[in-house]
Amino acid sequence: MPVININSIAPKTGSTYPAPFDAPCVNRSNLKLGDAGGLTQFGANLLTLAPGAWSSQRHYHTAEDEFVYIVSGHPTFIDDHGRQTLKPGACTAHPAGDGNAHHMINETDTDVVYLVVGSRTPERDSGVYPDVDLAIPANGTPNRVYVNKKGEPY
Repeated sequence: MPVININSIAPKTGSTYPAPFDAPCVNRSNLKLGDAGGLTQFGANLLTLAPGAWSSQRHYHTAEDEFVYIVSGHPTFIDDHGRQTLKPGACTAHPAGDGNAHHMINETDTDVVYLVVGSRTPERDSGVYPDVDLAIPANGTPNRVYVNKKGEPY
């Protein structure tokens, strides 16, 4: 089905992070557009950040590209180079393995909506979180497990 009715997609709220790392993302919601359309080679997600919500913990991927397009609102984009306020139409690109940890925070009083497109390589991708005691290493399967920096599962 080439036309996706986004109103028929159940939003996923929060994140899959273990506590306490999930707390800043509790007011984030996600519509998995790619899944709804049956895509398997890349993901396309429409995310909404309520005021105060974070997109994620600051992170980078070792084996997945990530592209972000701001649909509405003015999120604060934070990466290794500092903070920058984005506006609708702004884009960010995060090549696999670039080592530049990033995320967004909604520091405004209105929702931020953005599109994220990324490759799907969980079997070989690791998520790196430099600011917190969290990692999600590749394990050769799509079912990865969050661990602390010593490699102990949460």
